[in-house]
Amino acid sequence: MQQRLWLYGRLIRIDKPIGILLLLWPTLWAVFAASNGWPSLKVLAIFILGTILMRSAGCAMNDYFDRDIDLHVKRTEQRVLTAGLIRPGEALGVAAVLGLLSLALVWPLNRLTLLLALVAALLAVTYPLFKRFFAIPQAYLGIAFGFGIPMGFAAVLETVPPVAWLMLLANVFWAIAYDTEYAMVDRDDDLRLGLKTSAITFGRYDVFFVAVSYVLTFVLLAIAGWLLGYGWPYGLGLFAGAALAVLHLYWIRKRQREACFRAFLHNTWIGFAVFCGIFFQTTIFS
Repeated sequence: MQQRLWLYGRLIRIDKPIGILLLLWPTLWAVFAASNGWPSLKVLAIFILGTILMRSAGCAMNDYFDRDIDLHVKRTEQRVLTAGLIRPGEALGVAAVLGLLSLALVWPLNRLTLLLALVAALLAVTYPLFKRFFAIPQAYLGIAFGFGIPMGFAAVLETVPPVAWLMLLANVFWAIAYDTEYAMVDRDDDLRLGLKTSAITFGRYDVFFVAVSYVLTFVLLAIAGWLLGYGWPYGLGLFAGAALAVLHLYWIRKRQREACFRAFLHNTWIGFAVFCGIFFQTTIFS
């Protein structure tokens, strides 16, 4: 049983928390911004645990849909489902249990948040299919990874103001930036398998479009901060995040696999920098 649980842990990437962090930071942006300071402990706990559960369920569904594709990609050929260490039905079972647990977490919240949680679950389940036909599936990923933003505002305010959708759009461009860096690692394999990714769609202009996506991310976040009446603490957080984005562009300029993957992983610090700006703005300098 212990060995089986460890295999399930590998299925949901419990040993690789980067996906959870990239999903968690935008959610925390929204919860603290909507609360204009510290949110209630109940809301904070629900969103942190819910993020972990939904990301984990999404990993299980992704591996279920990609189990035949992953077999032909060097980076993924040893995933537990692809390697035959667990059965496809087990992956579906893990995803179902985790998804139901995450929905149960938001049950005590208001109806709007629950409805948005159902949409978030649908996004998480369908994302793996988009890379089979959508030219920039990273945009869909940005919606899925950022849907904690409208949920966070809904949980605190019982409505979703325009600034929440603006922050969600910023997250879409951020996801295009960091997941293109990730896709640059697997570009050769994805081309051979006929998959769709932004790295393939952008072609030789990939670094340029990563830069454009970063710029749009911070422009939209700056407008969101202006709408919220934020000052220099938030601006400092955005500046730190933008400086990290410039560093990433320097790393990926030669399109080396290791450098692109390093830049992708380092994006968690961009999310953290923006969160620090919101946190200090709303809890200390409000």
